[in-house]
Amino acid sequence: MGREIDEAWIDEAVDRYARLEQLRAEFDKAVAGHLVSVHSPDNSIEVIVTAAGEIRDVCIHVSLRDRDPVEFAREIKTVVTKSSEAARWAREKLHGEVFGKLQSLGEA
Repeated sequence: MGREIDEAWIDEAVDRYARLEQLRAEFDKAVAGHLVSVHSPDNSIEVIVTAAGEIRDVCIHVSLRDRDPVEFAREIKTVVTKSSEAARWAREKLHGEVFGKLQSLGEA
């Protein structure tokens, strides 16, 4: 006995796939363009990162003349680590905004 093909379900699945591809493109664009700024505890260092995790800029807001190099390097590492965490948070938030309203097959 052969199976019956539900063409309406197939059409819905194809439309859903096309919608997912569109949403994925929107998500990729949003992730690349969304910037997050992270500061060191004393605000002397700022790292600007995309939600994709790409560091766009590092700004130093103080004179380095009297800074202890070891402590300064530690602060930079801390801020870069925090920027990675902020990028992940931004990606998750954008993912929820873009894909959160997506319905499963049969819900429409």
